[in-house]
Amino acid sequence: MSIDPVILFFGLGVLAGIAKSDLKIPPAIYELLSIMLLLTIGLKGGVELSRSPMGGLWLQAIAVLAMGFIFPLFIYPLARKVGRIGQSDAASLAAHYGSVSVATFAVGIAFLTDRNISYDSQLPIFLVLLEVPAIVVGILLARRASRRAQAWSKVMHEIVFGKSILLLVGGLFIGWIAGPEGIAPIEPLFFDLFKGVLALFLLEMGLIAVSQSHALKVHGPFLVVFGVLMPLPLGTIGVLVGWAIGLSAGGAALLGVLAGSASYIAAPAAMRIAVPDANPSLSLTASLGVTFPFNIFIGIPIYYAIAAAVVGGG
Repeated sequence: MSIDPVILFFGLGVLAGIAKSDLKIPPAIYELLSIMLLLTIGLKGGVELSRSPMGGLWLQAIAVLAMGFIFPLFIYPLARKVGRIGQSDAASLAAHYGSVSVATFAVGIAFLTDRNISYDSQLPIFLVLLEVPAIVVGILLARRASRRAQAWSKVMHEIVFGKSILLLVGGLFIGWIAGPEGIAPIEPLFFDLFKGVLALFLLEMGLIAVSQSHALKVHGPFLVVFGVLMPLPLGTIGVLVGWAIGLSAGGAALLGVLAGSASYIAAPAAMRIAVPDANPSLSLTASLGVTFPFNIFIGIPIYYAIAAAVVGGG
């Protein structure tokens, strides 16, 4: 079976990083790729939502939110007791792994699209919902009590009005309001170029993943084992929750992708403000350097295979 070329772009970035190549994507280009990726995911979800009824979505959203709040409560003690990681770093790790990765979700969409597998239109909404709860829980675990209201306001502003949430929710509403006909004139820019944009984005992700690997020198064995083993049970739970709330096989697989992924955009930004004493390279090494490549090469096909077996499908 051939490997999706967008994944090979990630491998190229890793190779360039290991070889200490002078390959770099200019920051402005990387920013543009991020914006297009986030907007496209939101627009696609919004267009699909405009075609389907919203009934039952609230109950599904509550179940997804509950998953987002519960995950970090299991991850935190594991990092503390097994990994012997300090309170702040363990809380940061819990926030990263309880939250989600937009890029992993995008690769999951590409995986399903290449195989003509449909998925439920509300998945971009679940992506947005799962960004926030684990970050809040992670901050609470680090502090155990809110001592500075001003810091909390900064954190919530960073989460709600940060680039990720703003573009995803904005794209979702634009796609929902405009519908398929309204979006048609801009489809070539966003929908047709999606895989090309994703490929260039993953090239940069490969370079960044190698640059974060220095934290392996301190907590290497635990971070590698944690980064590889943690996604599978979390992703399986996500698939089972998707099946329980009535998602299709494709939708349940994508919920598994979200549950098994780890944030490296929203969580680092929020934890930098709220828990400044946490070491960001530790969480980023695990989430971006270990879990992200594991998911795009191995995890996503496993989540879909579980979903197909449980829900039924392809």
